[in-house]
Amino acid sequence: MSKLNLTFAATNYDRLRALQDGRVRAEGIDLNYLTLPVEEIFHRQIKHHEFDLSEMSLSSYVLTLEQGAPFVAVPAFPSRYFRHQSMFVNRNSGIASPADLRGKRVGLPEYQITAGVWQRGMLEDEYGVAVEDMRFFTGGVEDRGRSEKIRLDLPEGISVRPIGPEQTLSQMLAAGELDAVFSASTPSSFHTSPDVTRLFPDYKAVEADYYRRTGIFPIMHVVAIRRDVVETNPWVPLSLLKAFEQSLALAREDLEYRSSLKLMLPWLAHHLEETVEVMGGDFWKYGVEANRHTLETFLRYSRRQGLAKRKWSPEELFAQTTTAAGFTV
Repeated sequence: MSKLNLTFAATNYDRLRALQDGRVRAEGIDLNYLTLPVEEIFHRQIKHHEFDLSEMSLSSYVLTLEQGAPFVAVPAFPSRYFRHQSMFVNRNSGIASPADLRGKRVGLPEYQITAGVWQRGMLEDEYGVAVEDMRFFTGGVEDRGRSEKIRLDLPEGISVRPIGPEQTLSQMLAAGELDAVFSASTPSSFHTSPDVTRLFPDYKAVEADYYRRTGIFPIMHVVAIRRDVVETNPWVPLSLLKAFEQSLALAREDLEYRSSLKLMLPWLAHHLEETVEVMGGDFWKYGVEANRHTLETFLRYSRRQGLAKRKWSPEELFAQTTTAAGFTV
């Protein structure tokens, strides 16, 4: 019997590599893995629905549920990231602590990006700096002309405006035209301007403390399948989730391999030991139940910041076949 051919667009992650090289195969599926830059994937999938499935910004995905619901997600999370380390400030802006962000001009690639939702939510929960306390300016970190991929309808009191067509966030931060930039990537001016620094210089210690207190390892991306694929083949989400779990397990084995260096990091063992000491051995988990608190926190942030218009539960985000409590392969 022939298998279902599906095209999957994702970045080249270690936790997906076994799917990419064929060591893991999803039951009943021939997966054509396209390795593409993440921003290209998001634009092509959200705007044009080009792929059968792809990794997708968690924030963008939640908004698509309220704007036609063209995708169905599975609770596999190819990207997770602590975001304290990607908040940058101009030294001359008078920002010595998070509380000093009140009244400041903050650049964002897009207001709705997942990194920004986490950063704004963390600032409010941890430091009492509300979304209404800052003025946001959106545009490309390095590339001119970037705009929101998804239409926004924000409440009064939240100030968001685009930068000029010839401006970039990185240049504006270095010039003092912005006081801060919250991004997923590191602006080039961090490396070229003496005036650009991190809000949290000792970000590793701050992020470890954040995890110890909250148990949150922020989810950035989900895997989203085109709804027409799922409606025609309702078995696909669970088959894919099982394969993603198997690929994740193989990546963990590779990370723990010690006979030789699979990665070009001489002290990888020590780094892994440090991570496990803070986060435990199973620090990168899939499934709804294992990530309930993290997902609920993100959904609360999205609604609080004027993005999601209703209160979503974690189960509502994912294909019903994949949301059984304690799902294991």
